[in-house]
Amino acid sequence: MHEVSSETTRLVDLVLDYSRRRMLSSDTPLDKPSTEADLARLAGRTIDERGIGAGRALSLFEHVLAPACITTDHPQYLSFIPTAPTKAAIAFDLVVSASALYGGSWLEGAGAVYAENEVLAWLANEFRLPATAGGVFVQGGTLGNLSALVAAREHARATLHEAGTDAPGRWKVVCSAEAHSSIASAARVMDVDVVPVAPGEDGMLRGDAVRAALEEHGASVFAVVATSGSTNFGIVDDIASIAALKDEHDFWLHVDGAYGLAAMLSPLARDRFAGVERADSVIVDPHKWLFAPFDACALIYRDPETGRRAHTQHAEYLDTLTETSEWSPSDYAAHLTRRPRGLPLWFSLATHGAAAYRDAITHSLQLAQDIAREIASRDGFRLVREPQLSVVVFEREGWTKADYDRWSARLLDEQRAFVTPSSHAGRTNTRFAIVNPTTTFEHLVAILDTMA
Repeated sequence: MHEVSSETTRLVDLVLDYSRRRMLSSDTPLDKPSTEADLARLAGRTIDERGIGAGRALSLFEHVLAPACITTDHPQYLSFIPTAPTKAAIAFDLVVSASALYGGSWLEGAGAVYAENEVLAWLANEFRLPATAGGVFVQGGTLGNLSALVAAREHARATLHEAGTDAPGRWKVVCSAEAHSSIASAARVMDVDVVPVAPGEDGMLRGDAVRAALEEHGASVFAVVATSGSTNFGIVDDIASIAALKDEHDFWLHVDGAYGLAAMLSPLARDRFAGVERADSVIVDPHKWLFAPFDACALIYRDPETGRRAHTQHAEYLDTLTETSEWSPSDYAAHLTRRPRGLPLWFSLATHGAAAYRDAITHSLQLAQDIAREIASRDGFRLVREPQLSVVVFEREGWTKADYDRWSARLLDEQRAFVTPSSHAGRTNTRFAIVNPTTTFEHLVAILDTMA
């Protein structure tokens, strides 16, 4: 299996040929899930003692397994938050795997870590964080949020210890009641309490509401989480008014920008993110709106040393790594082994330049505004909220959840689009989540026409 032979040469050629065809395809179908029974019938048993061979395995993947997975970079994939990796990023993801790179320590992956850190520094600068900011690429936003909050609690513990003050009986994190579910998940893992604060009618969390929570819960609050681009609506909290509370209260400000913080690259949205520059930590997912393949989340600390103190693992076999001052990415999050998942983004940025990214993000923002106006102009449609970023939520008047479900299923069955129902305040709706630069106004209008 590990030798270079005629068999492995043919195997590599097969895989690279498929990858080339897939990456350069201009008409990849949307596809849809199959039932387990159908997959069992079509794929059968694929693992046995003798193996079925590379040709057979790849054929099953190409013709049976892959078509049972929805194509997330399809221009009419508009549910959840899609992905839209550049061809450069996809191609370089192959290089990362082919190069046997380890991205956990400077000792083992200095070149990879250097390139990843250049991307993190560029992002930190875009977010107006100090030049000393830094961090690490982790698997996704859930792990990024968890790692940031662990660092926040450790920082709070150290601060109280230095002051000779006892720690509270229960630590608490304050966030919007509409914050991403990963915040509650992180709190469960950490065994801390969440203090949900009601946002305004427009969905934005503001400083006055956060102040009331801080005054009520006092020193037990170790962190406040502001959302910059909620998944359901793309709403950006009033980060500036929340950050201003740091002048009165001692807390760690974390900005969850998994989806939306990338919009800071566009002049159309940059002003919405005032206050991010005061954050103690931020996250953004390149596999969402920065056009990288799954999976990558950039976690950036204002003071990276706070992350290092919280997350460095100690063991005899790790001493050679932890006793140096070199930058080892494993020290900055709740992980140890890691692939250098920031390299595909680095290669694409280095290839195309930041201006191409700004233009692509601006396209999505403008398209959201254009289709929102179209929806508002149509009889029988109701725009639930004006879009702040690139998520457009709307209702078809008179439709029940069953109507939305049937419509969504028909769209996918007919391979027109992947648009799923959502809801807000007990009312069913649907939404366009637009991040793919190849999605057009005509695509979206054609989907609206199917709701007539």
